[in-house]
Amino acid sequence: MNFRTRLLTLAAAVFLAACATPTPQIDRTHVSENQDSRVQFLILHYTAIDFDKSLKVLTTGGKVSAHYLVNDNPVKTYQLVDENRRAWHAGASYWAGATNLNSASIGIEIVNPGFTETPAGRVYAGYPQSQVDEVIRLVRQIVQRHQIRPDRILGHNDIAPGRKQDPGPAFPWKQLADAGLIPWPDPSLLEVRRAVFQIVPLPDVPWFQQKLAQVGYQTPQTGVMDAATREVISTFQMKYRPTNASGEMDAETAALLDVVTTPGGMITRLPVPGTPDTRTDTQTNGRPDNRSPY
Repeated sequence: MNFRTRLLTLAAAVFLAACATPTPQIDRTHVSENQDSRVQFLILHYTAIDFDKSLKVLTTGGKVSAHYLVNDNPVKTYQLVDENRRAWHAGASYWAGATNLNSASIGIEIVNPGFTETPAGRVYAGYPQSQVDEVIRLVRQIVQRHQIRPDRILGHNDIAPGRKQDPGPAFPWKQLADAGLIPWPDPSLLEVRRAVFQIVPLPDVPWFQQKLAQVGYQTPQTGVMDAATREVISTFQMKYRPTNASGEMDAETAALLDVVTTPGGMITRLPVPGTPDTRTDTQTNGRPDNRSPY
């Protein structure tokens, strides 16, 4: 028997042995009621680049991806990663003790140019209302599928303050609150707390750091007003007081923090009549992603 014949004989033997290996017989008639979705968070981003570049980066060799991409003109949603697979959109991340949020989240990238540095300071681009409506419809569907808690619908900046700014202060979080998707500070309680903090001494740095950590942010507990603490304050302000996200401690920010961390201070409203609650005229195009996390 020559070498070639021996090699073919060996290969055939290996193949037959593999075929003879028994497979597990799985009975799927019993389903546990003790389970839920692996998806616990929903993270919103802006792309900072146009649609064509966004699509290329998110679907090719950029080592970054998202489950969905929402274009601005024309408004259209693209599914790039199946919801059952992990997309690489969050990076180094933290919220309320949870880390590595890629493994437990769905990411939505929104086409938006982000910010421009000007002599007057950083200017963020706005979002067309039709695009915001589409995002609200998409968020509502995802939340219904996975029963994501309202307080776990977050921005990229929330889970990576300082490192990320998206979706930025121009993103209308209040509209998501009006749609009943996220909690929002009780306006009547906020009015009372705002009046109090206008007359009492401003809380010290440790108070701000402790309150921000209580909200969920990864916040230094140094007792000093360092750069990282400013970034977290600015991120908090971008959501709840977007007209002034200076990162400075002030009475209004203190009032907001006090309300947000007060039991019952955050309310989830019934949707305001007219807010989008179903997705229409939207096509999706599923495409799995197999690149390394960033």
